[in-house]
Order: sequence, then C-alpha cells, then structure tokens
Amino acid sequence: MALNTEKNSYTVIFAIGMVVIVGALLAYVASTLRPTISENERLEKQQNILYAMGVNNNEGSSAVFVSTDIAPEEFKKNITEQLVITVDANGKVLKSQTRDEYMAENSNREPYLIDIKKQKSNAKDGEPRQLPLFVGNKDGKKVYVAPIYGKGLWDAIWGYVAMDENMVVKGAYFDHKGETPGLGANIKQRFFMDDFYGEHLLSEAGVFKGITVAKGNADPKNENKTDNEVDAIAGATITGDGVTAMIKSDLKLYVPYFKSLKKQ
Repeated sequence: MALNTEKNSYTVIFAIGMVVIVGALLAYVASTLRPTISENERLEKQQNILYAMGVNNNEGSSAVFVSTDIAPEEFKKNITEQLVITVDANGKVLKSQTRDEYMAENSNREPYLIDIKKQKSNAKDGEPRQLPLFVGNKDGKKVYVAPIYGKGLWDAIWGYVAMDENMVVKGAYFDHKGETPGLGANIKQRFFMDDFYGEHLLSEAGVFKGITVAKGNADPKNENKTDNEVDAIAGATITGDGVTAMIKSDLKLYVPYFKSLKKQ
C-alpha cells in the first residue's frame, strides 16, 4: 500500500522527524566542539590580558597578539597572581580571594574565565559581583590588569586595562561584537588603544575620574596625560561613549583595592 504523502498527518510526522534528526545532529556537533570552543575561549582571554600589559607582537601600526602556541606559557610567565574581589551592589568589598581560594570554591575554574557580562547583571539584580584582577610583572614593575564590559552602538564591547599602583594606564585592549567597520570597530585598532597609555584614571587629588573618549578633545596629539581624556574616533561617537562608560563604571570598583596598596 502506497504512502499517502498528501495527508496532514504525514506532514506533521515528517516535520517532527526532521526536528528530532536535526536536533540530534546539532546536539552532537555542539558536544563534539565544546572542548575546542572552551580552549579557544581560554587562549583568547590569555592573549587579551597579555596584550593589555604589553606582551604582544605589535609591528608598525598593527595590533598583533602573541601566538596561541605560546600564549599559555607567556601567561604563566608574566601573570604572577590572580585575584577575585567580591563586592556588593554598592561596590563595597565583601572579600578578596587568591586564585587557589577561588578555584577551590568554583570547580577549579580559572579566574580569567569569569563571565564579566554575567557579573554586571548580578550587580543590577542586587547580587554580589566578582571582579577579577591579574597581577603581572613588566620590565621589573608590577602591572594590574582588569577586565571591563559595556555596550557600543550595536552590541557588546569589552576590554582589558593595565594599570600601575597609582591607576595610571600601562596598556589597553578593546574589542567588540558588531560595531561598524571603519568607525566604531576601530576601537580594536592600535592607533586608538595606544592613546590610553600613560593616561591617569585619578585626579591629582586622588579622586577617580576615569577616561573620557572625547569628541572635540583639545589635546588631539594626546600629550596631556592628566586631563582624563583621549581623542574620539571620527564618526563613532556612541561607541566611544560606550568605552567611556565601561571604563568609568567598571574600573571605579577597583579603587578600594588600589587604596589598600598604599596602606601596605
């Protein structure tokens, strides 16, 4: 007896079958690729942190990471300490943990894999927020690298900012998910990121000011490092405002830690 393919029941059964088959295939592919995706995420974060503190392969005007082949080795060599500072919704420090202490409580998950977007959401919901901080050694001096996360014109933007004990910037790396090519996407270009080097996050009185990506900045050559400003990218005002906002909102939370260094 021939199968009647014109019946509604056949269409429904066929659709269900296709959904089951495709779903099973997608689940298999996702399961198979998960270790590779996790490894790529780990390497990317290591490269980003290293780039911010000045461990990179920059040549000329190009921003170039250390290769994935040596990133783990360079990370282990240059990052001497990983800390996780937990703050409440008002920014009050609740506790500070070393890498080993944090990993013991979090199934051996490395601090640099903390989801910064999720942590910001926690704070908005009134929950405690975890702030990773990576302590490195560059040219014989301590460098502190903090992750930041925000929103650009179209989607998420994020980065890492390296600072000394006085919260003077020693390097930065920015990236984005979907900013406009040639405009907002230029936040990950070296000409923009290099402008942050030497900028002060604090005023002369020690008050946190952050750094403003300023349109019409009176210092386009970026010679004044204490004005708390860098020149904006032409045609990328909203993306620049996003960079300003994430620097000011996220790095301000680290001020109590840097103040504690002065007391040691």
